[in-house]
Amino acid sequence: MITMIGTGHVFKIAEQVSFIVKHTWPDALLIELDEKRYDALTNDRGEKKGLENSPKLYRDNAEYQIRMSEKSGVKPGSEMLAAIIEAKTLGSAIICIDLDAEQSMKEIEEGMTFSERMRFSFSSISDNLFGRRKINTTQKKFATDEEEYVRRMRKRFPTLVKKLIDERNVHMAEKIREASEKYNNMVVVVGDAHVRGICEILDDIKIEKIRLADMLDEESMNKIRKRIWSGRTEARE
Repeated sequence: MITMIGTGHVFKIAEQVSFIVKHTWPDALLIELDEKRYDALTNDRGEKKGLENSPKLYRDNAEYQIRMSEKSGVKPGSEMLAAIIEAKTLGSAIICIDLDAEQSMKEIEEGMTFSERMRFSFSSISDNLFGRRKINTTQKKFATDEEEYVRRMRKRFPTLVKKLIDERNVHMAEKIREASEKYNNMVVVVGDAHVRGICEILDDIKIEKIRLADMLDEESMNKIRKRIWSGRTEARE
């Protein structure tokens, strides 16, 4: 059994993620982190520490997430940390499945055309101006028509989508397939934008998907809780 949770780093969903991991009792937790980010998150080194020598795009993205998270009253990656804490409590194996984020950002900076770079700069300015409101609007647009949203993003930012979405989807899907040969019950925690692409690559494997929009909606989340509890009851009978 594979349960895939689609998260967002600047949303208050740590409790929801924690519940899902705790009550699915996974043999392994696979998480969208590389080893360096896992170490920084679990050792509480501070979000801004160590960014000075990082690629500018990586640094700007990290600092933006910090600002938006503070406005939401959460720490960036709090949902990832919640999953890790529960997995450690359960004795689950914890596997980092992402590519090196700093290297990916460096490749994006080197690969962007001038026009793409300019569009990204204007988009960043807009993000900073409208902040939390724009994040919520973007999430709703994505949840309403994911395929169209990604299509438009691919047209505007081809290098960004290729490096941040496509290549990482392939890498993480390979890691999930590899782990599935060893573990029977896994929880996979990735950014919501990766869920569909990874599942399409792993179309021969049954994956239960729990999306960010569901966790943000109280009624939908309650249904998820009931379904998980029902599954637990059936498994124990």
